[in-house]
Formats: sequence, C-alpha cells, structure tokens
Amino acid sequence: MADLKVHNSLTRQKETFVPLIPGRVGMYVCGPTVSGESHLGHARPFITFDVVYRYLKHLGYVVRYVRNITDAGHFEEEGRAAEDKIAKKAVLEKLQPMELVQKYTNLFHWAMRRFNNLDPSIEPTATGHIVEQIDMIRQILDQGYAYVVNGSVYFDVEKYNTDFKAKGQPYGILSGRILEDLEDSGRDLDNQEEKRNKVDFALWKNAPPEHIMRWSSPWGEGFPGWHIECSAMSTKYLGERFDIHGGGMDLLFPHHECEIAQSTVCNHALPARYWLHNNMITINGRKMGKSYNNVIKLTELFSGEHPLLEQAYSPMTIRFFILQTHYRSTLDFGNEALKAAEKGLRRLWESYEVLKRLPPATGAQDPDAALDAKVQGLLDGMDEFMSDDFNTAKVLANLFELVPVVNGIRDGHVPGSALRPATYERLLQYYKAYLEDILGLQDEKAGDNQILEGVLSLLVDLRKDARSKKDYATSDKIRNQLLELGVLLKDEKDGGVSITFN
Repeated sequence: MADLKVHNSLTRQKETFVPLIPGRVGMYVCGPTVSGESHLGHARPFITFDVVYRYLKHLGYVVRYVRNITDAGHFEEEGRAAEDKIAKKAVLEKLQPMELVQKYTNLFHWAMRRFNNLDPSIEPTATGHIVEQIDMIRQILDQGYAYVVNGSVYFDVEKYNTDFKAKGQPYGILSGRILEDLEDSGRDLDNQEEKRNKVDFALWKNAPPEHIMRWSSPWGEGFPGWHIECSAMSTKYLGERFDIHGGGMDLLFPHHECEIAQSTVCNHALPARYWLHNNMITINGRKMGKSYNNVIKLTELFSGEHPLLEQAYSPMTIRFFILQTHYRSTLDFGNEALKAAEKGLRRLWESYEVLKRLPPATGAQDPDAALDAKVQGLLDGMDEFMSDDFNTAKVLANLFELVPVVNGIRDGHVPGSALRPATYERLLQYYKAYLEDILGLQDEKAGDNQILEGVLSLLVDLRKDARSKKDYATSDKIRNQLLELGVLLKDEKDGGVSITFN
C-alpha cells in the first residue's frame, strides 16, 4: 500500500504522513459552538474528519481523536465585535446558558449519530477546562507576550511576531498573512482602546455586570477568549506536540493562527505537524450566510422544511454528497446535485447487496484475464487514492466502475467464472471496507426495518396484554388496523403470533 500523503496547510504542500510516535496518531479537530443548531456547513468538517479518523484506524494506527465543544460565552471573530452568543441566545429562548448548551449539544450529537460519525476518543468542553486556560494565560504573561488592562488579558501579537519571526515562525505562518497588512486593514471594534495594537486578541475578558457566564481569575471575574480553549485542551490531551490539527478553512485565520502563537509561547514548538482544512460549502453558487437567507439547519435538511429544499434528504445522502467531492475543493449545494447523489448512493449500495448475494466463486476454470486485471487495478487504485490526501471522490469513481461488473455477473452478461476466486473475495472485502468501514456509509433501509420490527413487536405485545385482560375490543382494533395496512397477525396454537405482509 502507498504511503499516506496529506496536504499540510502549514507548508502549503502535500507531504508523506509520519506520526511523532510510530503506530500512534494524535488528532485534534475544532468542534461545534453550541449556541444554536448545526447547519449544512457544519456537516462537512465533521464528516470529513470522521473519514480521516476511520482511514487512519483502517491503516492500523491507534488514534486519539479529540474534538472539543465550545460552550463558553465569549467568541471573538475576525472583523466582528466580541459577542456573548450563548448568553444572548439563552435570553431569547428563556433558558439558562447551560440549559441552552445542553440542548444544542444533544442536537449536535443526534445529528452526528444520524451521519454515522464515530464518537471522538475525548470530547472536552471549554467550561470544563477553565483552570487549564488560566494556567496557560499565566504562562504567556510570565514570558512577556501578554498584558493586562482593566481585568482583561490580551496577547501581544506584535511582540510575538518580532521575536518569533527571527526564528522562522512569524504570526501568519499558517495563513500567509502579513502583520503589517493586518494592522492597516483592521476594523475599530469595541474595547480596541484597551489594546496596544488592533491585531491583539483577548486571552481573558473582564466580565461586565450583565454577563452571566463568569469565573474567578487572578485578573478578576471574567471569561476566556475564544482561541485559548483549543490550545489548552489540545496540550492537555495530546501533549505539547501532536500529529494532526483539523478544521474548516474558515478557522485557519484567525483561530488556528492564534492557537499556534499561544501554544508556541507556552510549549516552545508549533503544536501540530500537519494542519488539515476542509473547504467551504456554497449554496447555488453563493456563500452561506444569514444575509442571503440560505442557512439550512440539519434538522431542516432531514425534514425538507426549508424554502430552498424541494424534498427531504437522508443523512446518508448528505454524507455521500459531501464525499463525492475532495475535501479541499469547494462544494456547491443544490437540489439537483443532492437528488443525483441520492440516486448514485442507491445504485452503489444495491450493487453491494447484489455482490453479497452472489454465490462465491469456486475455482474458476477459465477466468477473463483482462477483466480480472481491470478489477484488481480498480481495487488497487482505491488504496492509492485514499492514501493520496483522502481522495474519497476518486475512490467512489472506482466503485462506480465496478458496479457494471457486479450487475453483469448477476444478470449473466458476465460469466461467474470471469473472476478468479481470490479477486472475487477481494472485491467483496473492498466493497465492505470502503463503503462501510472507511466512508462510513450504511443501509438506511436496514435501520427503517429495525424500527418497523420494533413497532410491530410492541403492538403484538400490547395486543397480548389486551387479550390477557379480556379487552377484546382493543385486541381486535390493533389486529384490524394492522390488516388495513397490509399486516396480518395470526394467533398460533402454541400461543405465539405469526406476522405476514400482504
């Protein structure tokens, strides 16, 4: 199998992946801000890095995957004033801040399960690591790269850039931005007068009287800045240096740039060796944004209840749609594209079901050498593409080329003896490995069938209870209404109940 190569945003080139500790990988991915429902744009990074996680495990690595939950009140974004999103939303919904956090954390986890994403190894929260954040801020202050003003602590970007530029690690090393340009173009936001420079960012903010979420600190009551949480938690769970830091391209600056500066001051080294960023999702060619009224929540995607949606789309359709495009390419959302993805997934999964039902090849006497070689080549290519910066789009293209071969054997157009037994066995292994284990796709009908079986079992039990209590009216109502739906219940002599679908 080819060496795994990843595109490193830090070096802006594709590199051979070599973990710090052989056989083990530490990966940190920026998780959701739970001040509201997750939307379509949030689906892409978490599906992308779920596949990265799955593939690393497939290659035999022991992976510690850390994905945080941002549940603290302060979020500082490029070009926007600081805003306490959680407290603001809590007032609107008449909830306590942590009630709001729990509500949207639960919704996020529900959506991740629907997408069949694996759970991370550790999922730390910002509010659960205030002590670690304060400790890191102290270290930055002690080393002279931060200053205190009116109970708030700011990172001194200019001093950091001056000192670390000489070491080949300037502020902007990840994003390629130049500090002088940032200083000239920076907007005047609230509390800018407290900062020495416009580009300085908050490590800790003094809490005004109306601020609900607040903690004690050496600088007074307040709350952490946005960037410090990820530096503190990645260091705690993955160490001063780890292998992969992932997230959406929108986080590359300023969030990941600030993380690098904080962690480099405290740990005297860049935190991660490889920085991976997925590209954005557009909707009908336009950037997703509230001003365009085109933000689609995941619950709306699943239900179809949004003006831009022509129908509901299943979680597996959305997952498949996302994986059809390389993670570093822009992905344009549209109803036609999603409908095509729905059909494509159905066609691919049906061929998988066909393959599983085909009788196993037993010593083909006269294999088709050209076809056999083609199938082996397509299977080899899947490994090569996946190891080439997780190119799921090309993996799926190879799988689609295999569909006519599988269907041809089923229909008799291709002799069952055309493939050698070893090739047939490998074909089945690769279908399962890639569709289920690596790409994380699953048969949604199987899930629906399990639910149906559960509902029928419950109704049969309720009918038994009714009969035992001689409540024949309820017993007959259950049987008759099921019969109208095409489900026949028959009481057997041994006391059991058989179910027949008409």
